[in-house]
Amino acid sequence: MNNDGLMRTLVVQARLRWRNPEDNRAHLEEMVSRHDGAVDVVVLPETFTTGFLGDEGIAEDMQGPTVAWMRSMATRLNAVVTGSSVIEDGGRWNRLLWVEPDGSLQHYDKRHLFAHAGEDQRYSAGAERKVFTYRGWRICPQICYDIRFPVWCRSRDDYDLLLTVANWPSTRAGAWRSLLQARAIENQAYVVAVNRVGEDGNGKNYPGISVAFDPLGEALLEMGDEEALEMVTLELDKVRATRERLPFHLEADAFGLKP
Repeated sequence: MNNDGLMRTLVVQARLRWRNPEDNRAHLEEMVSRHDGAVDVVVLPETFTTGFLGDEGIAEDMQGPTVAWMRSMATRLNAVVTGSSVIEDGGRWNRLLWVEPDGSLQHYDKRHLFAHAGEDQRYSAGAERKVFTYRGWRICPQICYDIRFPVWCRSRDDYDLLLTVANWPSTRAGAWRSLLQARAIENQAYVVAVNRVGEDGNGKNYPGISVAFDPLGEALLEMGDEEALEMVTLELDKVRATRERLPFHLEADAFGLKP
């Protein structure tokens, strides 16, 4: 077990199969198997089983094959496996699943549904911002469109890593990088964001360009537009040192969130 304050994070920038959970699980497992070495967290894209809005006629719940597969992978890798999938559980959710090596599971339901593409007509919107703790780290999960809403993403001195999974289209690729870098700078936190590549069944193209930024907003990882695996190592001491040297968070405005 890693207790050295490092978070070895494997970014899985995948070309997803449209509406084909079984093939996507097999393909992602094959991709991850190419990595040789220790890893703490494996990050898959948003809606990694179907592609974005590709779940028509496909129903899974928390006892379904995707959750079981993630538990199996997490145990085998001795690492967290995370990514989002469409889940039916008292509603239909775009749900980020966070599965630890011991099989324990937490989740975050996407708060900001992309009405421009009709996502709000398909799923329920989450209401609860989450922070997961793992091996000394505090991790705030977000899904794609959430990153456009800095109040929702704002640290209340309660996280060290903002983790984002996405199906972010090529038409807005410039905004992707700018928004993520801004979230890192304003929150003095690491940001790791994983996007998919390729074209989906609706003819939308996705550019990849998965990224990681440090607590000063400096780029640690900038991937291209091809399917690929990349490892980025995060240092918890760097978060603490940045906030001690530049304690901007102490002057942050108080605020509240309405439902």
